Amino acid sequence: MTTLSRAGFALLFGLLAHGWCPAAEGPEGFSTVAADPNAVRLVGPEATWSLLVTGLATDGTQVDLTRQAIYQSRNPEVASVSSDGRVRGVRDGRTAIDVAVGRHTMAVAVEVVESGRPRPLHFENDVMPILGRYGCNSSGCHGKAEGQGGFKLSVFGFDPTADYAALIKEGRGRRVFPAAPDASLLLLKASGRTAHGGGTRVKPESEDFAILRTWVAAGGPVGDLAAPRVESIRVDPAERVMGMRASQQVRVVARYTDGRETDVTTHARFQVNNEGVATVSAEGLVTTTDAPGDVAVMAAYMGQVGAFRAFVPRSGPLVTGNRPPQFNFIDEFVDKKLAALRITPSPVCDDATFLRRATLDLTGTLPTAAEARRFLADTAADKRTRLVDDLLARPEFADLMALKWADVLRVDRQALGHQRAYAYYRWLRESFATNKPFDQLARELVTADGLLAESGPANFYKVVTKPGEMANTLSQVFLGVRIACAECHHHPYDRWAQTDYAGMVAYFAPVSVRGGQTAEALFYQGDAVTQHPRTKESVPAHALGTVPPFSDPAQKITGDRRVELAVWMTNPSNPYFARNAANRVWAHLLGRGLVEPVDDARATNPPTNPELLDALARSLVERRYDLRALIRVITQSRVYQTSTAPNETNDRDEQNYSRGLFKRPDAEVLLDMIGRATGAPERFPGSPAGIRAVQLWDSKARNDFLKLFGRPVRASACECERSHEPSVAQVLNLLNSPAIEAKLSHPAGTVVRLSRQTDDAALVDELYLTFFTRLPTRAERERATAHLHKNPSARVRAVDDLAWAMLNSLEFAFNH
Repeated sequence: MTTLSRAGFALLFGLLAHGWCPAAEGPEGFSTVAADPNAVRLVGPEATWSLLVTGLATDGTQVDLTRQAIYQSRNPEVASVSSDGRVRGVRDGRTAIDVAVGRHTMAVAVEVVESGRPRPLHFENDVMPILGRYGCNSSGCHGKAEGQGGFKLSVFGFDPTADYAALIKEGRGRRVFPAAPDASLLLLKASGRTAHGGGTRVKPESEDFAILRTWVAAGGPVGDLAAPRVESIRVDPAERVMGMRASQQVRVVARYTDGRETDVTTHARFQVNNEGVATVSAEGLVTTTDAPGDVAVMAAYMGQVGAFRAFVPRSGPLVTGNRPPQFNFIDEFVDKKLAALRITPSPVCDDATFLRRATLDLTGTLPTAAEARRFLADTAADKRTRLVDDLLARPEFADLMALKWADVLRVDRQALGHQRAYAYYRWLRESFATNKPFDQLARELVTADGLLAESGPANFYKVVTKPGEMANTLSQVFLGVRIACAECHHHPYDRWAQTDYAGMVAYFAPVSVRGGQTAEALFYQGDAVTQHPRTKESVPAHALGTVPPFSDPAQKITGDRRVELAVWMTNPSNPYFARNAANRVWAHLLGRGLVEPVDDARATNPPTNPELLDALARSLVERRYDLRALIRVITQSRVYQTSTAPNETNDRDEQNYSRGLFKRPDAEVLLDMIGRATGAPERFPGSPAGIRAVQLWDSKARNDFLKLFGRPVRASACECERSHEPSVAQVLNLLNSPAIEAKLSHPAGTVVRLSRQTDDAALVDELYLTFFTRLPTRAERERATAHLHKNPSARVRAVDDLAWAMLNSLEFAFNH
């Protein structure tokens, strides 16, 4: 599934071609109004179904009218209906629900059958959805590892057997007391009649409370073990084009193993992946904000997930003007979506901005003033392309890429020791320096063996020592998939079950590190089999999304099974590997991934532009996983070269690349920027003179600035470990730090050197080129020279003032 289906996009583009903009309509503004479904069959006692009412406006737009419609049952003794369109069976028979929206009326046929059939309550199908609906088994309540108040449930209800035992057998029988149901702690605490840390969760007058009480009074039956289970859920509608500040009610339908379908909206959990575009209520009402974009709303029920996707164009008139240039396929895909969103992209940035942006992105350094002068004076049409080629060939590019991947692959001196940590880092850096294909890099790491001191990638298995952590880390880094949740329970937001997790872990079960401290080596011996975390059954190695092989001792596969995993992982047909690599490169260059977070790809967190991500992945595969080639493609696009200056249509856009984003440099990059601009590079104890912060392979090397500005300790594979969040302490450090002042006043630094310059205008130009990679405007030059003239006898101090102000500006501190 994509964020919006191709049919949905086609409809949207057709509407936009006629100047359509989603807007609220009065009841008379719709050509038709329809209820979904137009007929309802309710089976069993207390069966319910939610109606969704949609208006089709004269301009072709669809608007949710579910909460504006008026409902009336023709025979309430057969079926009743609530004010929000929820139909409930009362007794067997046929009737109809009349629905009215203004002048539009329609009738929904209703058939109720088996309403009098006794309802044998089932713990998993009837009680657990209630516990999930009210958050009782969430990770913040009784579902956390240690439980809450002496009562523990499995998180999100992954283990019904354990939950049943916790309710029925634990607590000395006080939680469920059939002889006096109202004295049961389950009911007393849930209803708030007894002190409860979670407060009142289930109102005594509610249907859910009645079900719980009936279940308790019946003795807390586990139910028929052969009863149908939920096998999937869907969300209706699956997608919708919505206006700003509009709403859409969704319906969640569960399908059981016997083919039966039930409306479970009232017991589903909802979550959005972009609250800047839309929010969702506990009842499934999606409400958009005043920002354009698209959003996925996840619904979860009994271990199954589904999604509703909303596409929200900008309101207001279309902005006409010159069509932005398109330099390659990237621009075509981005512009296609921007047109649908009614957003006009910002113009291409100027040469100075491109030089600074590309140099920081590809080398982690600032251009020198001399480099800036040469580039700005160059009139050749291909100078930006040549600049990127030059930057990719520099050793600084390998330094920067090695730093980024050393973070997520956990090059950790504390765990490895100096020699082995450096061997691990050296392998990474040489891989990027020689432009090793990325699939080869992944295969070398996954299948690494040999002496740790000699085999750089083998040290990964010394840092990450447990098979489960190995599977988690490599899935997250190379596939962009988080499977750690599935160790304990079915992933609450994705398709992965515990069997999938165990299959990946099994590949690494035979991995071990043996030998003395000076001759440790990686070995792979034993069967690639592990235990299912819950059932304790043997699970053979198998890749994510594949069927476990039949376990037959006579057919046992021998050898290093990681080779099989590496081949599957890097196969061009793999749906994750190339997309993940392309997304990570895109996120580094553009400041935001097409999938965000970059290591959390799942159906309920879709890419903002799926067609573009697919195209980037194809481009990477076609270029034999050459990351430099992919970087060239991206940097040659207009999208990469777009200015950060917003226009009236894109000032709220943060996810569709209509303008450049301000990017906070990594701590090491920012420290190197300060060192280059001030002419006083940082000195690192124990490291050779002249080494830059980006070249530090040891994340434990002590430096207060790097720690303050978010350098990760490499304790996990998550990109989130590196912090880019600003803080007051960071601001105060740049403003008042003695270390910063020492760099500004360094005898051999920029300030002292330029203060000897007698031409004030030339001095100011050099400062601007050094700190901002651009020449000053006339007004900036006049203000700066006026400051120099205030006290000619304190010239060094005046230059220091200017440099200090530049260093503390947003223009310097961000890559833009």
